[in-house]
Amino acid sequence: MIDALLMGLFTNGHILLEGVPGLAKTTAVNAVSKSLNLNFKRVQFTPDLLPSDIIGAEIYDVKSGNFKIKHGPVFTNLLLADEINRAPAKVQSALLEVMQERQVTIGDNSFTIEQPFLVLATQNPIEQEGAYTLPEAQLDRFMFKIIVGYNSEAEEYEIADKAANATFEAINAVLSLDDLNSIKEEVKNIHIDDELKAYIVKLIFATRDPLKYDLEELADYIQYGASPRATIDMMKAVKASAYLRGKAFVSPVDIALCIKNVLRHRIILSYEAIAESISSDDVIQRILEEIPVP
Repeated sequence: MIDALLMGLFTNGHILLEGVPGLAKTTAVNAVSKSLNLNFKRVQFTPDLLPSDIIGAEIYDVKSGNFKIKHGPVFTNLLLADEINRAPAKVQSALLEVMQERQVTIGDNSFTIEQPFLVLATQNPIEQEGAYTLPEAQLDRFMFKIIVGYNSEAEEYEIADKAANATFEAINAVLSLDDLNSIKEEVKNIHIDDELKAYIVKLIFATRDPLKYDLEELADYIQYGASPRATIDMMKAVKASAYLRGKAFVSPVDIALCIKNVLRHRIILSYEAIAESISSDDVIQRILEEIPVP
């Protein structure tokens, strides 16, 4: 999860964190914002939330007789959309423009969001009542979908001990905005070989046309494959992965490390796959095994 948050920051990619309650998803996002000294705002998504609660609205000023623009919490660097699947489609759609275009339209006016801008959303996979499935168009705008699991026994002991004794350390800023921009440029300059670019494209296309790549057993499991955004995000993600590993070039290891996080929310499975308990990760793993690494 920490690596994914850093990779998202380095490549301007939005991140969806999925996990059961109490796994410190919100705490992790808050810690990242403090360590980078960035503006951070949180929106708790609920069924009665309105789009204007996120992006802002035109407010009538009685004194002047004119409308004024009141900016919403989306005008920030890091926006935490907590439990994003708690709000209906109308509210979720309010994020579509800003996630893709980095701008917000309020009334007749469009406003550019100050960079860096990153949406970090969390969702709870186990509750059904009062939850709304995210539309595919919005899922596709997330660079990563990260599955957050439970802690190890040692980690859980340390967490409980620190919480009981209130001994959590203060979080200090370790990077400035200029430092972050410099890292972004370094990530862009990470070399990726043409053969690896072609390999990434093959992996994406195998989700769309598995028969072409001798993956007949997957043809009945995939209803729709990954979009072109997946290819773009993979190219960015593998560079960031290589950077975090201290490498000046991308290797097949980086592709293997990133591909499930990039693709798991972009592959739409068929009813056959759901009936047989086949997950997107299972499909991706099979594709990785079948298509030869250059």
